[in-house]
Amino acid sequence: MSRSWVEAERAVIRRARLRISVLVALAITVLVAFVGGIAYAVMVHAQEAQVTRELRYNAQFGAPSTPPGCTWLFILENGVLDDGVLKVPPGFPLFEDLDAVDATGETIERALERNGTQYLVLTRRGPADRTVQAVFDTRYQLADRRHLLLALGIAEVGGLLAAALLGLCVGRGTVAPLAEALARQRRFVTDASHELRTPIARAYTRAQLLARWAKAADLPDDHRDGLDKLATTIRGLGDVVDDLLLSARLSRQPEDLTGRSVDLAAVAEAAVATEEDRAAERRITLTVTRPDGPVVVHGVETALRRAVDELLANAVRHTPEGGRIDVLLGLRDGRVELTVADTGEGFDPVEADRLFDRFHRGPGGPERRFGLGLALLREIVTSHGGTVEAVGHPGQGARFTLRLPLATTTAEVREISTGPR
Repeated sequence: MSRSWVEAERAVIRRARLRISVLVALAITVLVAFVGGIAYAVMVHAQEAQVTRELRYNAQFGAPSTPPGCTWLFILENGVLDDGVLKVPPGFPLFEDLDAVDATGETIERALERNGTQYLVLTRRGPADRTVQAVFDTRYQLADRRHLLLALGIAEVGGLLAAALLGLCVGRGTVAPLAEALARQRRFVTDASHELRTPIARAYTRAQLLARWAKAADLPDDHRDGLDKLATTIRGLGDVVDDLLLSARLSRQPEDLTGRSVDLAAVAEAAVATEEDRAAERRITLTVTRPDGPVVVHGVETALRRAVDELLANAVRHTPEGGRIDVLLGLRDGRVELTVADTGEGFDPVEADRLFDRFHRGPGGPERRFGLGLALLREIVTSHGGTVEAVGHPGQGARFTLRLPLATTTAEVREISTGPR
């Protein structure tokens, strides 16, 4: 079953709040990560610079017997190695570096992973033609980096939680008033449309009576044309009000569409019968092609009739005199297809999707006017689980196709064929 409009509105609000929370959390997370990354990079650079200075100083002035903490010194002089009195880490000294520097005099500096830690090794020519190798154990510097990363991770998680809570508070404070404003706007459209229908209907009736009186009274042609245009304008205003009211009802959608069986073929034939007089005035050929038997869909008959009426009215409006409009109904892949094809002015293919935007105005001529008709048509079709497609080319006509799920159970077809018991 479809959700009520209240539940749908609450779902929209929840999604908006969640989106704001995620955006705020993402912003704070990126900020913490950026600051933490800078702090980590500065720390690593400072440690490396300090270790390099200590290695160079010890290689210049240190003694193997009394090196600073975490440092070992090896001196090769006249082929004799002096490694001091301290216990030497396994794998040191690096004899190949000592021999290379002793032979060439070039300085060698490298980092090694041994004994579960990292060592920095500097081998260079020292005073009195001695070759000195300084080894520094960086385990404490690496421990400081791990501690900093742990602290940054904790800060990141804490910042993420705080950002999520902050986002919820911000979302509650910003989205709720917007939702209330939208609800008030919807109620205003519904109430205003409902209240305007009666006076507009009365005005339209009086305009028609005046137009008939003008013809009977043999008034000048321009007066009669003016009254006819007035009646047409009032009728258009009534159509807009009806569209607004139906659109507001569809946005709430309090009705459950399942279980209501509608013969779409009968709806199409009734709509064509309504448009036959107007099409005949413009010498437009209007035909209907349908399968044998009912074509049953689930939905609200009045809403589906409004959608088909809009397709036909749009086709008549854009088809020149002497043209042709074909209404085709068929079945394909478990769906009903209703197509309205005309030989009118068509449209640019790039405008196909925008035709269904609210108040869209296409290029070229006064007939490309503002309106709700096609936008409302799409709302009706999508609320019934269907789709609508427009295909056209300038000067080659247009083709609008509605696709709705087919109701195929025997009971539904029998109900449409024989009427409810």
